Order: sequence, then C-alpha cells, then structure tokens
Amino acid sequence: MAVDVYHEGERAAQRRAGLLDQGGFSGRAIRSEMPEVARKFLLQQPMLVLGAADTDGRLWATLLTGQPGFLDAEDTGTLTIDARPAPGDPLHDRLRTPVPVGLLAIEPSRHRRMRVNGQAVPTELGLEVKLDQVYSNCPKYIQKREHRWEPSAARGRPQRSGALTGHQQRWITGADTFFIATADREGNTDASHRGGNPGFVEVVSPTVLRWPDYVGNAMFNTLGNLEVNPRAGLLFIDWTTGAVLHLTGTARTDWDPAHAAAVPGAERLVEFTITEAIEIAAAVPLRWSDPVASRFNPPVLQGGS
Repeated sequence: MAVDVYHEGERAAQRRAGLLDQGGFSGRAIRSEMPEVARKFLLQQPMLVLGAADTDGRLWATLLTGQPGFLDAEDTGTLTIDARPAPGDPLHDRLRTPVPVGLLAIEPSRHRRMRVNGQAVPTELGLEVKLDQVYSNCPKYIQKREHRWEPSAARGRPQRSGALTGHQQRWITGADTFFIATADREGNTDASHRGGNPGFVEVVSPTVLRWPDYVGNAMFNTLGNLEVNPRAGLLFIDWTTGAVLHLTGTARTDWDPAHAAAVPGAERLVEFTITEAIEIAAAVPLRWSDPVASRFNPPVLQGGS
C-alpha cells in the first residue's frame, strides 16, 4: 500500500488532519530511484537546498550552488553534487562525514521543485547521495523569480547570535519564502519549501516565529517529522544580495482549529523557537529578480496574525 512509504509521525499528522486517505494517494509519487525526467530537471538547476543535522544533532538548512550540471545522477540510485558548504556554514564540518540529508531542488522561474532524500558521503568535489526517496510535490506557493550569477562579491563572516536582531526581524517579516529542514526519529531528513505573501511569517518575539500551514499535498512530511522530533532548521535568503540567514531550534504544530481560523488560508499553525541564528552576507553567487507572487498565496492580515 502507498501509505507504507510514511513513518509513524507522518501517518499521525495525516490522521490529525483527517487526510490519511489523501496522503496515501499522494504517496504513490514517492520512488526510491530517479526517473530520467528528474535527472534532466536536476541537470538544469543552479541551486540546491540541503538539510542535515550538525555534529551536535541540531538541524540546519543551507544552500548549495553551481553552474547547471553541478547536480547529476550517474545511475538511478545516486545523486552527485559538485559543491559543499563553505567554511563558516553550520553544516561545513558535518558534511565531511557520512550523514542523512534532505534535498530540495527548486526552480522559481518555472514553479517547479523536487525532493530527494538519502545518505550523503563526501567526495573530492562535493557529495554523493545514495537515494532513499525521490518525488516532486506541490508547487503552489512558489514565487516566480529569475536568477543571474554575481560571483565577485566577497563572502561575509558568519554573524552568530542567540536571538534575532532588528534587521533580521525585518528581513523575516518581509520574506515571501523560506526553507525548513526536519527529521524523523531515526534522523532521516527532509528539506521543504514554505511560501506566501510577505508577512506570512510572524515574528512573535526575537526568539519565536509563527507561520500558517496552508493546504498542500497531504503528505505531511515536515509536520509528520515534528510529531516525533521537534528539532528543525530554517533558511531565509536575501534574493537581492545573496545573503542567507540560518536558524536552528525546535518547532511544534498548533492543531487548534480556532487558532488557525484567525489566519487567512491557515489549516493549522507552526511555532518555531530559535536557539541560534547565523547570518552570512553574500553567501551565494546568485541574485534574483523581483518576485511575481503565486496566485495561490492567501492574503496576510495587516500587523500579522
């Protein structure tokens, strides 16, 4: 049965949402090998979101970049990545050794994304990932952007803190996109995308964020992981400057329908508590055009939720 591709947390989240049957239908898209159409998609991409746990077990999400072709598949069960996190990246040290990873290839210009999960081992040029799961999923809330290369900017030194600065709070409240890394009880990791109109992520305090969970494909990979493992990592990108903001901490799902009813489009809410923030200026050599918002984005209340 298709539902067998899900672990206990994912099935629990589907039951809580009343969507177990729909999740089973969506699960038919999950494969253990890469079809040729997926390989061709990856060959075209200049960036890849990667989620993993660091040497202390904290989850982080980061961004790997390269000229198209830096992602390839030598066979249907292996993905090669000719890039690795730079020094100062929270996953730089951890990816020197084998580690479970969640990967997300996303193409904002064409509203496409693909998830790849597996076991990564370091290579001379980057990483080799033995695949466990490969699938495309809901592209609804992707904002359209075109990218260009600007490799000349000097990468900034990591700025670390235990809470968000005022600048970082404004960055987040103005964001229309972020990425999230979560893992199940055994450490198998997912990387996923969240999008909405600016303001959809609420800064509750310098250490707490909250966002709505909108209707999707009913797989509940992220929320299912949070049912069994609250650790999570977030990644915000400054699409104009190439700066990144890494956050690590814990997350929980608020399943109270009364709370969700107060936020347009919300099926439920997710609250994230920050334990560390790392900001790096000019971290990636990509820059993006101004966004064209997805027509599926729900409205955002003035002043947040």
